[in-house]
Amino acid sequence: MALLLKIFIPLLGLVVAFYFYSPSENFSGEMLRGKRVMVTGASSGIGEQMAYHLARMEAHLLLTARTEAKLQKVVERCLELGAASARYVSGSMEDTSFPEVVVKEAENTWGGLDMLILNHISYSHFTYFNGDVEHVRKLLETNFLSYVAMTVAALPMLKESEGSIVVVSSVAGKTGIPFVAPYSATKFALDGFFSSLRQEFIIDKVNVSITLCVLGYINTESAVQMVSHVIQDTPAPKEECALEIIRSGALRQRELYYPSWTVRSLLLLHGIAPDFLDSLIRSSYKVENVRRT
Repeated sequence: MALLLKIFIPLLGLVVAFYFYSPSENFSGEMLRGKRVMVTGASSGIGEQMAYHLARMEAHLLLTARTEAKLQKVVERCLELGAASARYVSGSMEDTSFPEVVVKEAENTWGGLDMLILNHISYSHFTYFNGDVEHVRKLLETNFLSYVAMTVAALPMLKESEGSIVVVSSVAGKTGIPFVAPYSATKFALDGFFSSLRQEFIIDKVNVSITLCVLGYINTESAVQMVSHVIQDTPAPKEECALEIIRSGALRQRELYYPSWTVRSLLLLHGIAPDFLDSLIRSSYKVENVRRT
């Protein structure tokens, strides 16, 4: 037993060191210059910041979101920042025909697509699950099934360009987080679907990368408004988060963890001490501030 521990502990130390400190690959904005990029959920938050970063990199942009007025302003700003081109299509992903409409716009405008960034979301309340099955169904339509529909519609162009799919997900799609059960279910679904699809691409020699972005608490207006009264942590900056998402997609990484130390620590604990992690999460919340709906 003593000999086993002497071998195991240093080995575990090496694994942990590699997990947290593996060297990053080189990234340059030049990698996105002239690329045709579609960003969903681009009128605010992380999606808006991704649009601005991509504009500075001189990419061609097609942006989508629900609110046309906000999209117009984002497109105007993107052109000011140096985007090779920028246009938008407004609409709701609750409309099952909308993914096809958006992808058709990219095909008609560019004749192809290099990167698809799936970032849109329909938020639910931060509260105890109240048994509303219809709400779960609605979230699955927007937060999961529309991602699948967008991917299916865009895949022929992405295969032709040997492009990239970037899926914005959450740590709530890797481990159970209280008070977000319906939202968490949609994020777990994204992980399962796109991880499986990646395997099929490799088997079938389809050179389209899939990057799953596992995000923690980010300082978007909607996230802060929803959870700041319960979660005491300081949220990570959306501007840096947006850049890391673009970087990970350009480098065709398997997964992005942001903020890196926080998310990696949670996932490491989830693998080796899940009950302890659950207890840690519960103790970090001001449960008395959670409102029941």
